[in-house]
Amino acid sequence: MSDNHPNPAAADTPVRPARVVPVELATLAALIGADAPAADVLVGGVSLDSRAILPGDLYLALPGARSHGADFAEAAVAAGAVAVLSDADGAARLAGRVDVPVLVVPSPRKAAGTVAAAIYGTHASADSVPPSAPGSAPMALFGVTGTNGKTTTTYFINSLLQALGRGTGLIGTIEILAGNVAIPSKLTTPESTDVHALLALMRERGLGAASMEVSSHALEFGRVDGVVFDVAGFTNLTQDHLDLHGSMAGYAAVKAQLFTPSHARRAVVTVDDDWGLALAARATVPVATLRTTAASTQAGAAADAQWQVSGVEPAGLGSRFTLAGPDGVELALHTGLPGDFNVANAALAATMVLEQLTAAGGTLSEAAAQVQAAADAHDPFTVAVPGRMQLVAREPAAIVDFAHNPDALQRALGAVRSTDASSRVIVVFGATGQRDATKRPTMGAVAVRGADVVIVTDDDPHDEDAASIRAGVLAGARAAVAAEGLATVVEEVFPRADAIVRAVELAHARDTILVAGRGHEVLQEVQGVNLPLDDRVELRTALAARGFTPEPVAGIES
Repeated sequence: MSDNHPNPAAADTPVRPARVVPVELATLAALIGADAPAADVLVGGVSLDSRAILPGDLYLALPGARSHGADFAEAAVAAGAVAVLSDADGAARLAGRVDVPVLVVPSPRKAAGTVAAAIYGTHASADSVPPSAPGSAPMALFGVTGTNGKTTTTYFINSLLQALGRGTGLIGTIEILAGNVAIPSKLTTPESTDVHALLALMRERGLGAASMEVSSHALEFGRVDGVVFDVAGFTNLTQDHLDLHGSMAGYAAVKAQLFTPSHARRAVVTVDDDWGLALAARATVPVATLRTTAASTQAGAAADAQWQVSGVEPAGLGSRFTLAGPDGVELALHTGLPGDFNVANAALAATMVLEQLTAAGGTLSEAAAQVQAAADAHDPFTVAVPGRMQLVAREPAAIVDFAHNPDALQRALGAVRSTDASSRVIVVFGATGQRDATKRPTMGAVAVRGADVVIVTDDDPHDEDAASIRAGVLAGARAAVAAEGLATVVEEVFPRADAIVRAVELAHARDTILVAGRGHEVLQEVQGVNLPLDDRVELRTALAARGFTPEPVAGIES
């Protein structure tokens, strides 16, 4: 992830704004504390991927886990790089090998965001107006972080903004949207060089707003350095990524970086648990708090949240609810997606937009009236989010979801449980290889408590032995069954496509099948090989083979 040229496949063609005012290399050197170059040049772009270099670019030669970016500098210069930025080790490797200026800083990765923001004109401090194309209104930026719900919340924000008449962009797990341009996304948040280029492209196209998922990896590795969001939002914090962060406290500390003036002007923090309450107290930007649960673990503190959800009631597959805020403001909202967590996602999206509208100069009552009218006319929180509680069939109910950690799996299982006592829940899931192994038995236990039939299979094993991953999940599942006297049936079936077929074989029309863990993903990585696998396609195929009628699924051929 940190190597400059880690894969043999060619890089995607970089997406850049059409018009960039070149910046003098000496100006960039001064910004990042590097010595002035011996020969000055004009820089019109930047990339840390040697295969994505365009003429006039600055090449960032970063140290990586397997190699150093300096090893690919000659190829970058041959492609048109006019200068290189690296560390001392990289500069030593480059001695006598390239005939372009080389800037040296202790940590070129930390300098990447600053450099990219300067080149693409996207830098804005927390107390300044964000840059915009000449003659256009500023582009509002929304950043969402948290363990679960980031993707859906950003889709909800964009859907609401579109209902309000704004052109929008999106940077996230599933896709990157710059106006009408869709670009497949490989990371939850791209590298900072690409983030700034995309924001400049969106601004150039006159978009009024953009939403971005901000993962803990993005914060840890500086992928949003130089970006200041108008509103940052927090969904929740549950066990995940402890292989990177070491502990929940470390994980929370990384998330908290988003709620500082270097990254945000204001924030909305969901305070349904202690992590949210702690983050709201820790933030160093103005915070609006949101409570979405009927009862809280910290009732006294959470009851004082400025925004609160109440009156949640079923409405089709989804829910209707009331969002109440300061000064007696109330909105009657609806989400067509199942689960209380989607009520929370919709409430967070609405609150973030309301906060931005009021910060931009309107009154809260005016903003609430605009949002209510848009919600009534367009139902923005029913937008289909690929791989997130995505309905594949109604009889049996068959759903694909991205739930890949204990909390998300528990919430998904609760959301799909029918009120019909004769209906069973059949879940198919696995755990990801080379990731936090401590969550595997926990996920197994969660599954047997929430489902009637549990089929343990493979997720993305990566380079780890798939059988050992399944064994960890199965151990937790079987231990919970024995200790708690559960009647849950537990099976191990692999490969994953066979597990999906097995679930459909077991299902009756009144049952619910939940295929969890991979969501929208269409490739499964096994021992370094990407195998085509789309849970939605496999589920549709298996249902049709048994004579059931699948639903149309956007982007998938019937």
